[in-house]
Amino acid sequence: MSATLYFEDFVVGSKRELGSRTVTEEEIVGFAKQYDPQPFHVDKEAASKSIYGGLISSGWMTCSIMMRMLVDNMTSKAASMGSPGVDEIRWLKPVYAGDTLTVSLSVLDARPSASKPDRGVVMTQWEAVNQRGELVCTVKGMGMYGRRPA
Repeated sequence: MSATLYFEDFVVGSKRELGSRTVTEEEIVGFAKQYDPQPFHVDKEAASKSIYGGLISSGWMTCSIMMRMLVDNMTSKAASMGSPGVDEIRWLKPVYAGDTLTVSLSVLDARPSASKPDRGVVMTQWEAVNQRGELVCTVKGMGMYGRRPA
């Protein structure tokens, strides 16, 4: 697939909606059993007695959901060259089974590379809100994107 989004398309201050997705109990438990087997992620009874009052998504699963939505709804259409890193992740509220997450991406900064003229670095913030409009997770990081061909 040829790119339709290039570095030049990431305008500081712009915001892009990346869609919505409902989280299931099965995926919470499945992900956690494999990657983050804490009791409030894998054991319904233990979770009900925790400070969360029920099973919650691993924060890493929430980030993975956000990443999938980013790829499906933006990066797969972009001249993406990967990422040099993430600067900040905040898990602000628990994500429960049945919650619907809506994800957006805001452009914080965009700089052409000084040493590699074929690309630029875009600083972004991703945000996930639940069906009640509560901010549940934020990610600040960088992406490298190819420049538009001449």
